[in-house]
Amino acid sequence: MTERRRVVRVDDGRIVERPDTLAVEEPLEIRVGGRAVSVTMRTPGHDLDLALGFLLTEGVVATPDDVVEAIACGENVVDVTTTDEAAARVVERRFYTSSSCGLCGKESIDAVRTRSPYDVASDGVRVDRAVLTSLPDKLRDAQRVFERTGGLHAAGLFTVAGELVCLREDVGRHNAVDKVVGWAVQQRRLPLTGCVLQVSGRASFELVQKAAVAGVPVLAAVSAPSSLAVALADETGMTLVGFLRGQSFNVYARPDRVAGAAP
Repeated sequence: MTERRRVVRVDDGRIVERPDTLAVEEPLEIRVGGRAVSVTMRTPGHDLDLALGFLLTEGVVATPDDVVEAIACGENVVDVTTTDEAAARVVERRFYTSSSCGLCGKESIDAVRTRSPYDVASDGVRVDRAVLTSLPDKLRDAQRVFERTGGLHAAGLFTVAGELVCLREDVGRHNAVDKVVGWAVQQRRLPLTGCVLQVSGRASFELVQKAAVAGVPVLAAVSAPSSLAVALADETGMTLVGFLRGQSFNVYARPDRVAGAAP
């Protein structure tokens, strides 16, 4: 997940040549039944999680039962065998993405939206304010590669008691979330009811959408949400938290799930 390169470090007038650790970014080709459906730039590692999470959040795989087999067939290729019904959903779809944007390859506005099969709004989970404010530090403490590179996003799945269940890192925010969702697919833990998904960056529309498709009731981010992210959280009944730093945060949707946050 990392590589070493020599760099010239300029620090307050001092110039020093030294080695630096970089986060690796490489393309991953995702195939369904041998047919290439996506090339996404990602940080190598947990590639099966990434492929399965991507296919689920894109609406190709509806449930874990749609997956027959997922194998790594080469250094940067994953091939997923699905049911015939799931394979039919791939036809005429394009998913070419980058590490910065998971929606860049969509052919139309209609293709942007993936509907969730789960009723996120009915999830009765409640998370304590103290638990919520502890999550960013727990996420950072678990980011082994970030500590060496400073160049990776992270997504962490937590219980309402603040226990870390799954953590994934990647150069792309959406890839990190897809890896968590793909882990849940392999563990057959969908929907992710009663959980909190903590992300290291901002809360974009695509992250809210991916969380909703996986049945996540609470999404928390250390930075700002977008207007469309808030609108989608409202629509799906998801609790959306932003600017979660120290002891402060904003709740943009469904504040009733955050104990101790009522005005």
